Amino acid sequence: MLLTIIVFLLVLSVLVLAHEWGHFVTARKFGVKAEEFGLGFPPRAFGFYKNNQGQWKHIFGSKEVNDCSGTIYSLNWLPLGGFVKIKGENGPSTSSGQAEDKDSFASRPIWQRAVMLSAGVIMNVVLAMALIIAGFMVGLPQSLDSDLDARAIVSDRKIQIIQVIKNSPAEQAELKIGDTILSIDNKTFLTFQELQQYVNSKIGQELNYKIKRGQNLIDKRITPALMSETGKGGVGVAISETGIVRYPWHLAILEGFKTTFILIWVIIVAFYELIKGLIFGQGVTADLAGPVGIATLTGQVARLGVVYLMQFTALLSINLAVINFLPFPALDGGRFLFLIIEKIKRAPVRREVENLIHNIGFALLMILVLVVTFRDVAKFSGAFSNIWNKLF
Repeated sequence: MLLTIIVFLLVLSVLVLAHEWGHFVTARKFGVKAEEFGLGFPPRAFGFYKNNQGQWKHIFGSKEVNDCSGTIYSLNWLPLGGFVKIKGENGPSTSSGQAEDKDSFASRPIWQRAVMLSAGVIMNVVLAMALIIAGFMVGLPQSLDSDLDARAIVSDRKIQIIQVIKNSPAEQAELKIGDTILSIDNKTFLTFQELQQYVNSKIGQELNYKIKRGQNLIDKRITPALMSETGKGGVGVAISETGIVRYPWHLAILEGFKTTFILIWVIIVAFYELIKGLIFGQGVTADLAGPVGIATLTGQVARLGVVYLMQFTALLSINLAVINFLPFPALDGGRFLFLIIEKIKRAPVRREVENLIHNIGFALLMILVLVVTFRDVAKFSGAFSNIWNKLF
């Protein structure tokens, strides 16, 4: 449990800090003042900054700073990522009451504000791409069913379960997604086609499956049946050949770019299907996870190894990028949408109206987080050792 909490907080901090760093760097580039850049969330524990005379000073606690000429860099008590406070981000900021400050977000042209809002999402994509490229250089777990570049270096080949059909012999035997099938009746198989042919020929006969789950070896006795889904004999699992795939550095860069954008597209399509299902009353078909679920998955993936954690972190970073750019109030995408409206009508939306919409959106998001978290607690309680396999 302690490892799960520590790793989850580290992963969350990396994702959020990368996102906020994008906002911070572009704001500074366009001459907008970043009032504070914090590790963790307030209340502030400690900070340092340059005063008006160019001297570095430190500050303890959350008291106001009146002589700061730039950015307060702070360490905060709540270890949940980080934040950047950009001057005028929530509306016009004035020092005299007569004109907008030139170093305010609200004073910048629409295109600059659009870049600053988008920079966080872009940084999450860049982070994911860097992790995937690095992963391909050292080796990442990957399905071998699709065509691989002939120059790919593959090791640790195995046959893994990627789906378990409900009410099937496999589910009754408690096989799990991510389980590795080492042998059946002491026979090993080079390809999943060979395994399927063997099981198909043994309908009604009890088979002895030797399974590897994490670091544990498990024996399962399962009797194949005629599966209505395929018209062939089986135990109710979908299987895939997987392995650790590594590329030479120049190919790793190319594959990292390609894989990142494929994942972005897959996640966008998944969100489209999710939203379409909600609109047309089909319900939520995806298996959603909130903070508790993600924390649990993170801890279990960390126990599998560093490359698995890199891969999972990259996937989370892309998810964060896509979610954050959805045109929903309170998200970067929602704020971006208001810039488009401002461009079309040649005047900003009334600040009170925009703030109200963002506040309502934020409240709805928090309600969703609470609902999903409640589901997570009910779902994951007492089952931590098995959750990681939902990833694969």
